Amino acid sequence: MTISQLSIFIENRTGTLLKVLDLMKQSKIQMIACTIAETAEYGIFRIICSEPQRACTELKQAGLAVAISDVFALELDNQPGGAADVVRFLGDAGVDITYMYAFLLGGRGILVFRTDEGDLARKVIADNNLPYITEKELAGTV
Repeated sequence: MTISQLSIFIENRTGTLLKVLDLMKQSKIQMIACTIAETAEYGIFRIICSEPQRACTELKQAGLAVAISDVFALELDNQPGGAADVVRFLGDAGVDITYMYAFLLGGRGILVFRTDEGDLARKVIADNNLPYITEKELAGTV
């Protein structure tokens, strides 16, 4: 039900984002989705990629502050309101969402979210038969 996501802390200055992207390119690790949350001094560059463990090692060896966390990745119905339905199921059960983002993968909508109530989120997902995506599916190995 969960996938690994990299969170890289980068300074808000010219070249720091490019350094991360070049390292991913040189390592031949495919980025599947990404998002940046910024403050005045730094950004948190979150990445879903084909080989998160290897990417984490490569980025740490390059001196970057990086962490791996588990996030949920749910497949959305291809119709308006799919994200609202999922968030309603979670909210009605008392699951607080820390952050979320979405992307398309092979014509399928994927909703990624993080919560501190992982066990409860798993129960809501199972009880409502919400389709989720695995890391193997993300990497195209299934």
